[in-house]
Amino acid sequence: MNMKIKNILISQPSPTKGSPYTEVITKYGVNVDFTPFFTVEPIPIRDFRTQKVNILDYTAIVFTSRSAIDAFFKICEELRLVVPETMKYFCQSEAIALYLQKYIVYRKRKIFFGNGTVSSLIECIGTKHKGENFLIACTDSLKADLHKLFVKAKLKHGSAVFVRTINSDISNIDLKKYQMIVFYSPADIKSLQENFPDFEQKDMLFATYGSTTAKAMKAAKLKTEIMAPTPEAPSIAKLLLLYFDKK
Repeated sequence: MNMKIKNILISQPSPTKGSPYTEVITKYGVNVDFTPFFTVEPIPIRDFRTQKVNILDYTAIVFTSRSAIDAFFKICEELRLVVPETMKYFCQSEAIALYLQKYIVYRKRKIFFGNGTVSSLIECIGTKHKGENFLIACTDSLKADLHKLFVKAKLKHGSAVFVRTINSDISNIDLKKYQMIVFYSPADIKSLQENFPDFEQKDMLFATYGSTTAKAMKAAKLKTEIMAPTPEAPSIAKLLLLYFDKK
């Protein structure tokens, strides 16, 4: 498709520190707008109780986001639970693992992390930690995917929703202004469909980050033009640079 891309919409909040998209903007003269398609919030204590999960039954906690860490320790505080020193933590990425320092002393022997993908969590558990009883502290949108991976790996586990996603009201956005939209999460696609129930892709190009987002695109019968992460493009910013270089 030979189409001039002038405006890109990224379904994320504006970066607080230097934008990774500066090179794309200056090199190719595109305009990049940021709008979060959803927000996340910790679930209330009463909703957690209905899940009938006893945190102290588990020997390891699995985190896929910093918001899940905040919500987990908030729930523990409200339940007046003291998390034992022996608890191990498995995080999807190093950035998420480092965020644990907000709540606990960072010790390498009890904190482990993957490379950013959900499947890398299983790899960092490996055979060494196979005997743990894992509690997956998940968001409402990620529960099923993680559960399937842990079942396949034959790991003893349970899961509880600590964070829920709330679709943002983006119905006032003029989508016709954009030639490309970037999605980072299945929740972005869900929000698009809720805000624009009559949306048709037509000439719109989509870039996606992560395998679960790509899967959600297929389920929504939408076509992905380009996808990260790949060895050449570990980020969306790098993916866009490579994409424009080839144009």
